Amino acid sequence: MEVASVPSRDFAQQRQDVRRFVDEELIPREPILDRDDASSAEAMAELKRLAKERGVWALGHPAAIGGGGLPFMEYVMINEIVGRSYWGTEALGTLSFQDCLMLLEFGTEEQKARWIPLLFEGVTGPTIGMTEPEVAGSDPTLVQSTAVLDGDEWVINGHKWFTSGASKAMYTSVFVKTDPDAPKHRQFSLILVPTDTPGYNIQRVVRTMGHYGGNHCEVRYDNVRVPAANLLGPRGGGFAVAQARLGPGRITHSMRWLGQAQRAFELMCDRANTRYAHGSLLAEKGEIQRYVAESAAQIQAARLMTLDGARKIDAGLDARMEISLIKFFGAQMLHDVVDRALQVYGAMGVTEDTPLERMYRDARYARIYDGPDEVHRMVVAKRLLRSDYRERAPWSDIVH
Repeated sequence: MEVASVPSRDFAQQRQDVRRFVDEELIPREPILDRDDASSAEAMAELKRLAKERGVWALGHPAAIGGGGLPFMEYVMINEIVGRSYWGTEALGTLSFQDCLMLLEFGTEEQKARWIPLLFEGVTGPTIGMTEPEVAGSDPTLVQSTAVLDGDEWVINGHKWFTSGASKAMYTSVFVKTDPDAPKHRQFSLILVPTDTPGYNIQRVVRTMGHYGGNHCEVRYDNVRVPAANLLGPRGGGFAVAQARLGPGRITHSMRWLGQAQRAFELMCDRANTRYAHGSLLAEKGEIQRYVAESAAQIQAARLMTLDGARKIDAGLDARMEISLIKFFGAQMLHDVVDRALQVYGAMGVTEDTPLERMYRDARYARIYDGPDEVHRMVVAKRLLRSDYRERAPWSDIVH
């Protein structure tokens, strides 16, 4: 087994700097950021300015575009801290990481020059149009939206929703069928569509679990025309481009979930050590002690699984199984830890007086987006059962 290198002292300092920024600058501003109005926009702009000034902006982005250039393993560990706040990805510039890498790998020189600086600086957020209300989002081969080449333009028609962030973005990477007669996984392409293009119509921001915070947009494409040069990557290569974006992203999602879970754990312990009921502090009661122990075990297990996946990606190894494992295990971990913390808080836990109610909503989303739990469990089981599981199990490189 190739052992990941011990983080350097400089990186340890970077993690401390990020932690200080999140805890001292970002978390105190959360009540303002949650308003989603002019005051929240001002607060976010100030946080972005401070993050750049203090050297904690976009630490995982390649140095070639101005980022911190951290190796993937170190970037994943930064995301553990970024994840302590719902607003961390935007405030510290990590939100555009996947899309910047996607453009660097698959984009033309013109596409890179136009969009990467805007993404990197946080002028626009990334958004991808894949999910459609008429077909199962877990099976992208069912996508119905189409793009037909007419001279030197693509003409796009379709209906998407959960195009997250579209209402605040300058372009969408839209997943469409371009080659209906090709083999199933070669029928689709990604095309970059500026959101001010005629025919790109945001129907609504979908209200989910009582709020609009995710900016999950329903979008109609009505004869949208964009230059043929807006094709991202090869024609018919949409699956390959999308997977290159989604795979590492699932690891960074999982690390951010750990940040959320760790914060929920801290809140739970604080509450248990100060709340008195039925003759003793909650911390002295066996059931609450069970909550603490089980939460600590789940967090640590998910953390080690996530770091193992990052290790394989860093080493250039096939990490698909590890990615799927942590996707469904980490999502369940987040739900369980937040649920226990909310229970310890009682009535206060379901109010906006703590971040737990938002965390709880986000934990439920985690079991659906970027592939539902059922699909990832299926991926793991099939890969193990159709191969020599003695050699392909996640721990095989350790045993052998």
